Parts: sequence; C-alpha cells; structure tokens
Amino acid sequence: MTDRGAEILTVTMNPAVDHTLSIDGPLREGEVARTDDAQFDAGGKGINVSQYLTELGVDAPATGFLGGPFGRMIGDALDEEKIDHDFVDIAGRTRLNTTILSPDGEYKINHDGPVVGDADVDALVRRVQARDPDRLVVAGSLPRGIDADAVDRLAGAGSWSTAVDMGGSFLQRLDGEYLVCKPNRDELAAATGRTVETVEDAVAAARALRERGFRYVLASLGADGALLVSASEAHYAPALSVDVVDTVGAGDALLSGFLAGLEREESVESALRTAVVVAARVVAVSGTSVPPFDDVFDARERVEVRRV
Repeated sequence: MTDRGAEILTVTMNPAVDHTLSIDGPLREGEVARTDDAQFDAGGKGINVSQYLTELGVDAPATGFLGGPFGRMIGDALDEEKIDHDFVDIAGRTRLNTTILSPDGEYKINHDGPVVGDADVDALVRRVQARDPDRLVVAGSLPRGIDADAVDRLAGAGSWSTAVDMGGSFLQRLDGEYLVCKPNRDELAAATGRTVETVEDAVAAARALRERGFRYVLASLGADGALLVSASEAHYAPALSVDVVDTVGAGDALLSGFLAGLEREESVESALRTAVVVAARVVAVSGTSVPPFDDVFDARERVEVRRV
C-alpha cells in the first residue's frame, strides 16, 4: 500500500467483471445462441470512473473490495491498464455481470455480489485515510451486509470532498455532506418520490434532492441530455447526436467528465460541457472500453448549455 495523496480516489464496493457479447439474431427460448464476439472488462462504476479519468489525464487510483477469481481478473486488468489500485481483499467472490447485445435489444444479467461485513468496511476506511485524496468518488451498488451508513463513514473520514453515484433509494438514506451526486432519471424519481418525465420535472426533483446535502446534482437524462443543479442555478445540456452502440458506462462517463472539468478549475458550465462530450464518446463504443479522449476539451464547444 502506498501512503500518498491522490487527486481523485474512486471506491467501488461491489465491482464486477463486465462480460459483453453480441449475437446476430434475437434470443429465443429453447434455442442456443452462439457468438465469437465477447469481451471481459474490469467493471463497476467507480472503476469505470478511474479508467475514464485516467484517459482524461487525471490521477485516479481505485479502491474497494475484491475477492475470488473474478477479483483477481479485475486486479490484473487494472495492472495492464497501468491504473493504480489498492483494494481490500475479502473472503467472498467478486461478481460477474453479463450484457448481451442482440438485434432485438440489450439484455443484462447482474450477479448480486459477495457479503461484506463491518470489519471489511473498517479496513476500507483505513485504506482511504492512508491515501488521503483530494476528492473521493463512491459509486455503484453496495454489496450485501452493509448499507448507506458505510458511504457516510467514507465521506466523513477525512477532509476530502465526496462525489456519489448510487441508486435513488440509497441517496435517500445518506446523511453526510457531499460535493455531487449523479442520479439518472429513474434514480432521481426514486430519491425524491417525484415524477420525472420532462426536463422541468427533472429540475424540480434535482433541486429537492440537492437540499438533502449535495452541493451539486448532476442528472443524466439519457437521450434528453444532462442537467446540473446548484444552490443558485440550473444548467441543461441536450445530448450530442451520436450512433449509440452501448449505454454501459454512460453515467460514469458523465460524472468523470464533470470531475475532470472541476479538476481543471473550470466553471461548472464548462465542466457540464465536458461531461456531455465524454458520455457521448463512451456510448459510441461497446462495453466499458475506454475510447480516446484526446480532443474532448476542444469538442465540448459543440455542446449547447442553457440555464433553466
């Protein structure tokens, strides 16, 4: 373990090996679907953020929980990508998540993941304190055995500011003070108990959610774009027109672009533009593969942002 400060440390408490495959025809009951196309990626929302931030030139080591053969696969994959990582070893087995891309749709099968105990959380808190990052990102589902109070512990264990990307029901149960949360449309509705169909609905829900302890609410609205709400302003950016291949990692890319903008000490409006461009690049590739981001900061001028 390396005791040093980090720019942005990501925490993935329930990571996965992401298994993505494509088939030529639709899935049919009783028929065997065959394919020569398959890929395996180190997955989990926090790991995705580390990968995207690294490609954006931001130091973003990863931590969380790993165990079993799939955990070793993730560690090996991050080594190959030269992404620094410092995970807590657990007795349980890291999960495998499968995405099937077919002509009739996209199918996902996700494992629940291992059971994690308080002692594991204690070890993770110590691991984060040893790294002492400037910012912390806690993203993805929680493994069985722990609840949202584990996230509050991580956020409150040091002087760092914390970004969180979790399901709406978990956002409801957080009690700490956070830099930003990144719900999607359904998570925004679940976190606030509001209907979120229009951009105006999303603005109202994001403002209500922000008052629960978030400096910013960055909401991903799928094909409708993204929304950023602060104490004084709300900015909306339509999605860029791209050929969508796979939506896996889109929300993680949005958060990564926003944090990369903040790391460059840019305005939140510019950070939102960066977020939209990064998300557009990611949905244009299969799986959680990291596309090139070389011209992201130039291409963001294509993004229209307006106050709402």
